[in-house]
Amino acid sequence: MISHHAALIYTMVLVSAADRDMTDAEMRAIHEMVAFLPVFRDYDETLLPKTASACAEMLALDDGLDKVMGFIKSTLPVKLRDTAYAIACDVAVADGDVNQEKLRVLELIRHRLDVDRLTAAAIERGATARYRTA
Repeated sequence: MISHHAALIYTMVLVSAADRDMTDAEMRAIHEMVAFLPVFRDYDETLLPKTASACAEMLALDDGLDKVMGFIKSTLPVKLRDTAYAIACDVAVADGDVNQEKLRVLELIRHRLDVDRLTAAAIERGATARYRTA
């Protein structure tokens, strides 16, 4: 089993790795969320590289995507599932390139974590607004 912190980080890495290109902007967004969001307040930030690498290694396995999603769903308390979706959306828009691969992974996350469509739409709109540039 992994901690809820690791499950949230796995969710962010999953979106970032969707197009096989983890950009600097995405990695910076992940680091900043881990450093500043209240849900990570009791997480040791020095574990972030190890946690992200563990997720990447799991994704490389046969049926790795299913394994990662299974770990995320089984570890996250229900009250953190919309949080997971929100931070996944933030990572998806961090570099300004929300491509089809990222959209498919976000949809998978939404369905597997049972985030309803109305809540998801609000979260998506918020992420887009926060990362918009002039």
